Amino acid sequence: MSRQPGAEEFVPDSTDLAELAAAAGDCRGCELYRNAERTVFGAGPASARLVLVGEQPGDQEDRAGEPFVGPAGRLLDRALEEAGIDRGEVYVTNAVKHFKFERAAAGGRRIHKKPARGEIVACRPWLVAELQAVRPDVLVCLGATAAQSLLGPSFRVTAHRGEILHPDVRVPSDPAVVATIHPSAILRGPSAQREEALAGLVADLRVAAGVL
Repeated sequence: MSRQPGAEEFVPDSTDLAELAAAAGDCRGCELYRNAERTVFGAGPASARLVLVGEQPGDQEDRAGEPFVGPAGRLLDRALEEAGIDRGEVYVTNAVKHFKFERAAAGGRRIHKKPARGEIVACRPWLVAELQAVRPDVLVCLGATAAQSLLGPSFRVTAHRGEILHPDVRVPSDPAVVATIHPSAILRGPSAQREEALAGLVADLRVAAGVL
């Protein structure tokens, strides 16, 4: 019988973020490591009271080895500033630590591909380990993948965005959870509606900040 995918055996019994990040670089809990350039672990202070969870690294994040450094990250920075949240005091990470993509053509541009449910579940032990290390008061799930990783596979962001919720999986410190859209969804949307969509993201971030 083949082994079920999952990161559990690769996650050390540690709450040190540097040690966790180093171990994540050797994770073989799913097949995504084969094509990605590197593991992209979370970044930010271990003392953060607010954690932002996205879907997965993008092309620029995969090359840089840091989360939210591409166009979506720059838009997130703007949203955080407008919400009165200091990015330097926030821990940012992703539900999936490797970039999943397909090629536009042979040797062409790498195009984002949504992680499968099995890949999200396989990578969740890393996310739980990060939350054990940081023990935040509030989590913000950016987009459906992050939300479904922590709030269950049937969760719909459009139905519950901006509400104060609690994780469906066991998470240390039982943080409040706020689900909202991912900044990349704003960038993919109609340009005429981007300011309105950004205002919605800012409003949801303010809900999270209000819990702190």
